[in-house]
Amino acid sequence: MTRIRDFGVTPGMLPPGSLNAITDVTGVRVGHATLIAGEGALREGEGPVRTGVTAIVPHGGNVFLDKVSAAVCTMNGFGKVAGFEQVRERGTIEAPILLTNTLNVGRVVDAGVAYMLRQNPHIGIENKHGTVNVVVGECNDGFVNDLRGRHVGQAEVWAAIESATDGIVQEGNVGGGTGTQCFQFKGGIGSASRMVHDGRYTVGALVQTNYGMRSEMMILGAPVGQHFIDSHLPEPGPGSIMMVLATDAPMNSRQLGRMARRAAFALGRTGTCGQDGSGDFVIAFSTTSRRAHLTDTLDEAAPRLPESGPMIDPFFLAAVESIEEAILNALVAAETLTGRDGNTLHAIPHDKLRDVLQHYRRIES
Repeated sequence: MTRIRDFGVTPGMLPPGSLNAITDVTGVRVGHATLIAGEGALREGEGPVRTGVTAIVPHGGNVFLDKVSAAVCTMNGFGKVAGFEQVRERGTIEAPILLTNTLNVGRVVDAGVAYMLRQNPHIGIENKHGTVNVVVGECNDGFVNDLRGRHVGQAEVWAAIESATDGIVQEGNVGGGTGTQCFQFKGGIGSASRMVHDGRYTVGALVQTNYGMRSEMMILGAPVGQHFIDSHLPEPGPGSIMMVLATDAPMNSRQLGRMARRAAFALGRTGTCGQDGSGDFVIAFSTTSRRAHLTDTLDEAAPRLPESGPMIDPFFLAAVESIEEAILNALVAAETLTGRDGNTLHAIPHDKLRDVLQHYRRIES
């Protein structure tokens, strides 16, 4: 698996965690279920299939009973995300976060609810337990996938959740990123992390890329996309991106929302302006700022990050840098993929990318 630092570049100023992934935030786990089957012409409901689902599990316990503080941000709402309104209202996430394709959101929500009902048999029966909110994001992989077939179901969702680990995050053509693009190259899943306040806290990012025009692509401030313009650009142009931020800092929902909104600066660093048809969404959560589902305590005392500039500004920078690098990791980790009707998303040529980065003196000597 190739990552952007393998080209000899060092994105950003802050140091990454040991894995340079969202799983550097203690307790966070990531799992994928990837579906690749069939070749040739589209046969609706049969294939070819080039899709999947990615699960981000906030901690190793029961997330419904031990919710994490969270926030969501919509930059451009051309998308089919689910579960955002309760997060905005209550400021928590109470189930694994799931990323899939556009027309599969309903099936993935249903599978996520079924998983939580199995884990929590009192949901929907006892009033004190109430119901459950499952957050699902999406990107459109219909250029190479039988999108109308809606091939991701309960088996795939449960497999992604149950296979989630806290180790290296697989990137590129996996899970929810199996059939997606990035600046009209093959894209997919990417991840990165940053350490702040001398390593006391970590911010990690995971992205599902499906956005951007080739001509606008920038890497570390260099107009790289201009060097890859040719007559064989694939159909996908403006698309979407799902961005997930995790931190172990004790942030409340409002603070997480402030950090989430900084993702716009990360996208800007890659050159995009967020076209009309783009769905750009951020989900942010804190693993150490939690809320018990049931409590008898009237007054809750919990640590909270101060909001003075020197305390919170490094988290904003960490969010920007980790999302930017996660996008670049998704781009260079992806491999060429051919799907329905022979439609092909080509991987960015590594040799040429290295030459272009050298041309702009972005590669360290």
